[in-house]
Amino acid sequence: MLGTSNTNLTSTSTVIYQLKILLKSGHNLAVRDRGGTSDPYVKFKIAGKEVFRSKTIHKNLNPVWNEETTLLIENIAEPLYVKVYDYDFGLQDDFMGSAYLDLSKLELKRLTDVTLNLKDPSYPTQALGSLFMTVILVSREIDLKNTAENIRLLQAYKKDQLWKGIVGITLVKGQNLKSMDPNGLSDPYVKFKLGCQKYKSKTVLKSLNPEWREHFDFLLGDEKEEIVEITVWDKDSRKKDDFIGRCQINLSGLSREHTHKLELNLSEGNGRLVLLLTLTASPPVDIADTSVSKLEEEQQHKAIRRRYSLSKSFFNLRDIGFASVKIIRAEGLMVADVIGSSDPFCVIELNNDRLQTHTIHRSLNPIWNKVFTFNIKDIHSALELTVYDEDRDRTADFLGKVAIPLLSIQNGEERAYVLKNKNLTGPTKGVIYLEMEVIFNVIKASIRTITPKEEKYIEEEQRISKELLQKHYYRVKRCLLVIINTGRFLNSCFDWESPQRSLTAFLIFLVLVWNFELYMIPLIILLLMVYNYALLAMGKDNRTISMQELEENLMEYEEDDGVKVDKETERKGLIDKLYAIQDICVTVQNGLDEAASLYERVKNTFNWTVPFLSWLAVFVLTVGTLLIYFVPLRYVILIWGIHKFTKKLRNPYLIDNNELLDFLSRVHSDVQVVQYQELQEDSSQTSSYHLISKKKNNST
Repeated sequence: MLGTSNTNLTSTSTVIYQLKILLKSGHNLAVRDRGGTSDPYVKFKIAGKEVFRSKTIHKNLNPVWNEETTLLIENIAEPLYVKVYDYDFGLQDDFMGSAYLDLSKLELKRLTDVTLNLKDPSYPTQALGSLFMTVILVSREIDLKNTAENIRLLQAYKKDQLWKGIVGITLVKGQNLKSMDPNGLSDPYVKFKLGCQKYKSKTVLKSLNPEWREHFDFLLGDEKEEIVEITVWDKDSRKKDDFIGRCQINLSGLSREHTHKLELNLSEGNGRLVLLLTLTASPPVDIADTSVSKLEEEQQHKAIRRRYSLSKSFFNLRDIGFASVKIIRAEGLMVADVIGSSDPFCVIELNNDRLQTHTIHRSLNPIWNKVFTFNIKDIHSALELTVYDEDRDRTADFLGKVAIPLLSIQNGEERAYVLKNKNLTGPTKGVIYLEMEVIFNVIKASIRTITPKEEKYIEEEQRISKELLQKHYYRVKRCLLVIINTGRFLNSCFDWESPQRSLTAFLIFLVLVWNFELYMIPLIILLLMVYNYALLAMGKDNRTISMQELEENLMEYEEDDGVKVDKETERKGLIDKLYAIQDICVTVQNGLDEAASLYERVKNTFNWTVPFLSWLAVFVLTVGTLLIYFVPLRYVILIWGIHKFTKKLRNPYLIDNNELLDFLSRVHSDVQVVQYQELQEDSSQTSSYHLISKKKNNST
């Protein structure tokens, strides 16, 4: 029995308990709504702290939950307090009854069926129905030789005891699905099921190769929940939906903290689904172990450096490097809950890799100490880290975001990043502390620079936006003004408005034309880049004023979050012509963006905005200068032409591309420069937090 569990402990060990609960159902619960029903959900509390909240079952007095959870118990003398509420949207939830479960009367390692009769303390004689559960209590002895470390581990485990992990599924697309309609097409949608959790995708009309690009998160609360059931259906408005096919994902065979690309063939039907799946946010520490970064172990650190050394430059060209990100903590986050706190967690993305931390409940200064590792496929990618507030019954609330280019990371240095808004154009409340390290092969990264960028599967849906059109118009206007001013300057030389300037320009023109050689073109460009680099080296950064001006204008056109369209709401009944008009407007909108970005990327190459790319351009221009100087131009053009004409003959499956445009696509546009720019930390906010922490430490 539990009463004797603590009698044989030594001074260097203690016992903790894990309580596994299966919340089955309720019977004859109290009526709290006008329709004679209720919308019940259940809360578990221990020592006054909420440790679990079930889903809401709508309009049912005999609800069936079948939800499992595992709780960490330090003191079994504290009873489990169970409360039932009726959910009321926009109002205070109604109390439906409560009961206590005496944990000290449970036997260890024995599955016990429990019936709790709900009561109202104000009216103890009133029957409010019953709850049915199955519980099992297990104990575990831990070593307390390192008391401080184990207390930290215990606290970290307690804050993450609502689930053991998160399964993130990105539904990308379907291929060659079965035709179910008379027109030879289908209106497919997908259903997912993991345990009692279910999700349904949007419907793609009239397509056998639909693209959904939707993301779903499942809570992994039990090791037994290892199979994700997936079914594909054809939407029919006047009759029952037609079944297209099914498939399964066995989670037990997939590695954690890694994004897997899965191509699943449908059984009982034709076609297949393309998915991205990530198993992440398992408890940050085990009860007896710590979470250690790969780069903290010297042998593995050396092995990684050897893997990406220059001697390995031509092996596995797509494996460019390795990134380690430690999310340490955050301070001063935004309040998202009515109780004046938040339940923050972080989502970190690198291209199509998407990982997630555990949730720290009821804290505006959470500590995660979670380490993530990524294989780098493109050194010019940016890490995007977003902080959310967890809400069990609705979509998570946005708290802040930061984007960090891999090339800007200072290895092994703990940095504080001020969180930004959703569009990364202005600050929001809070600071997040990260420690990162990036190891990559320079030659592989350079080769990857002139190949097409990896397609990102999940991106914000394109829609008509007056604010975006205004932003892109302003950017194009800035580009055109530069061209116009340059033209005016040349015209002023031709018109001899300034005799000294015109005479100088005329002499330069005569010298250049008389002595022109083709190698002078890359040489002039090279000299211009060297000149701008020298200005930067002398501290004369001419980019600051321009970026500040752009940042102010982007903030002026910032959209109000309150008027954004709910992406989870299906759009129904729209006419095809409206879709066509929207596509045209989106194309024009994106064209303005591309035109502005092209100019900005060229300009930022010369301005050394991304030093890696500027050095790469310096290297290519130097080689080009020497090549054209020593080799006759006709031979260079001949080799280039032979290469271009025989490219497809040598490799029929080669994707045609423009190396120059691929290079420029890695250079940051002005908008990206603003988004990736680090904000200055609010010293008053940080100092006040440290002052409070210092007072707490002194009081203890």
